[in-house]
Amino acid sequence: MMKRLYIPLILFLLTILEGVALDLLPSELIMSDMLMVPHWVFAFLVYMAVFYDNDNTYHSVVYALLFGLLIDIVYTGILGIYMFTYALIIYIIHGLKKMLQGNFYVLLLLGAVGFILVDLSIYVIYMVVGLTDMVWENYLTGRLLPTGASNLVFLLIVYPFIAKRLARWGREQLTGSSTL
Repeated sequence: MMKRLYIPLILFLLTILEGVALDLLPSELIMSDMLMVPHWVFAFLVYMAVFYDNDNTYHSVVYALLFGLLIDIVYTGILGIYMFTYALIIYIIHGLKKMLQGNFYVLLLLGAVGFILVDLSIYVIYMVVGLTDMVWENYLTGRLLPTGASNLVFLLIVYPFIAKRLARWGREQLTGSSTL
């Protein structure tokens, strides 16, 4: 029973850590022209989609909706942007995972695609509503590539601690479950 609380607690902790993540980086990186946005909650959701969910369960999508909304409430001024983006991209990743075998290389591929799609979607939404006017070239080199690379590094660092554990929890908790 207690194991059912692990995933929401981990996601909540990652939501909090995203807010202080930039304070943990060296000041040379923060003061440069590069902007690295931590998408650690999304990274964990990618792990969930690849290792935890079965083909017919969508826990990662539900958590993407909930914690995307929490990120919107805590860190952004507009409700729904992260909620919509995280849920949509995790749903796409979940669908792609059905065609691929869940392993380390698939995780890296889906993680890279996911980070790019999430950050690009958020940029486009902010551009449409007028919250940013960053030109494409500056966005690509100053935010998208550093954000994607730094989040892939996070994905690699936490792999030994998360992958097998999530797969085991998924087997234990989702056995016999055919719906959400």
